[in-house]
Amino acid sequence: MSAALSGAVDLSALKARAEASQKQPPAPPRPSAEGGAPGGPAAGGAVIDVTEETFQAEVVERSLRQLVVVDLWAEWCGPCKQLSPVLERLAAESGGAWVLAKVDVDANPRIAQLFGAQSIPTVIAIGGGQPVDAFSGALPEPEIRKWLGSLLDALRDKLPGIAAAEQNGGGVEQPEDPRFTEAEEAFERGDFAAAQAAYERILDVEPANEEAKTALAQVKFTARAEAAGPDAIAKADADPADLDAQLAAADLEVAGQQPEAGFARLIAAVRRTAGDDRNKVREHLVALFELFDSADERVMKARRDLASALY
Repeated sequence: MSAALSGAVDLSALKARAEASQKQPPAPPRPSAEGGAPGGPAAGGAVIDVTEETFQAEVVERSLRQLVVVDLWAEWCGPCKQLSPVLERLAAESGGAWVLAKVDVDANPRIAQLFGAQSIPTVIAIGGGQPVDAFSGALPEPEIRKWLGSLLDALRDKLPGIAAAEQNGGGVEQPEDPRFTEAEEAFERGDFAAAQAAYERILDVEPANEEAKTALAQVKFTARAEAAGPDAIAKADADPADLDAQLAAADLEVAGQQPEAGFARLIAAVRRTAGDDRNKVREHLVALFELFDSADERVMKARRDLASALY
C-alpha cells in the first residue's frame, strides 16, 4: 500500500458482505421506468459519482469484477481540478477495464476518514474488495498511465472485467498531440530538461494553453524534488544560512505532502535575507504556490505571511 494513505485500510467487512450478496439467489428483475430491460446494479459509464450510501455497491462490490479507482476531491481543491479531467479521460479510454469513482470529500467525509487520507487529491485503487495502491497529488499523465498499467497487469488474472474489456478492444483511442507526446516521453525517461523545453515550445505558440502551463510547473517541481537528496531537510535545519539547502528542503516537504512546513521554511528565509537572496527565495516560494489552487487556505495564509515578511 502506498504511503499516500496514513495507515492500514481494511475493507474486509465490506468485502465479506459483497461476496455474501453475490452468493444469494438473484432478486427478481425490476422493470425500467419505460418498461424495457432492467439495468444491473453496476450499470453505468466509466466515471461514477459515489456517496457514503452507494460506496458498498459502487466501489466494494464492483471491485470484485473490475478495478475501481477512487478519486477523493473537493470543489475548492486546485490540484483536484488538474487531476480529475485526466483520470476521467483515461477511464473513458479504458473501455471498461477500470472505472473511476469520484468522491466529494466535503459531502462524504466518512469515506475520506475510512481511507485515512491526509490530503487531496488522493487516489486509491481498489481490487478484489481491498485497496491495492494509492497516490496523492496531481501526478503528470505519463506517471498516471504507468501506474494504471502496472495495476491492470497485476490484477488481470483476478478481475474478469479487465480481460473482458481488453478482448473488446479496450475503448477508442484518442488522437494524441505529438507535441505533448514528445514532452511526456521525455518526462518518462527522466529527461526533465527536454520535457521542460517541449512544454515551453508549446507555450511559445499557445501562451494560454493551461494543460501545458500545469505540466510545465509539475516538470520543474519534479525535477527539483528528485534532485534534492534524502538528507536535504536535515542539512537545511543544520545550516539556516544555506539558501540552496532551504530551497531543496522546501521542495522535499511539499513533495512529501507537508506544504505548510515548506512554505513556513521559505518565509523564515525571506525574513533573514535581503536583496538578491531574498528575491531568489520569494520567487521559489511563489513557484510552489502555483502548484496549488489560489483559493487553497494553506496558500492564502502563506501569501499573507510572505507579505508580512516582505513589508
